[in-house]
Amino acid sequence: MLDWLKYRAAVKSRVGDLSKLAPETVKGYLALANSGDKAQHLDGKTRELISLAVAVTTHCDGCIASHVEAATKHGVSKAEIAEALGVAIAMNAGAALVYTARTLDCFDQMSGTNAAA
Repeated sequence: MLDWLKYRAAVKSRVGDLSKLAPETVKGYLALANSGDKAQHLDGKTRELISLAVAVTTHCDGCIASHVEAATKHGVSKAEIAEALGVAIAMNAGAALVYTARTLDCFDQMSGTNAAA
């Protein structure tokens, strides 16, 4: 699939390049990304498991690499990651189901079709 260690290093390097070109953009992102460090209710391990589930649902390889790296520092196990990713799978299926209903509703409105048909 990927050499995740090389990929992670390449992403960090390119973000470093962006930081030189648009420092305020990266500074703003880092403020958001690091805001969890001041959280009072969720520990780092839980935040990283949530981050991994979101990374999967948003198809972000850079996020996967970053949050797996952070999760390992919090002692997350492969089994815990698998359970978190199970939530991501369920959410993606649920979202597809909801958006299927929305699509049918849109079709009914735009085509003048009776919703009961």
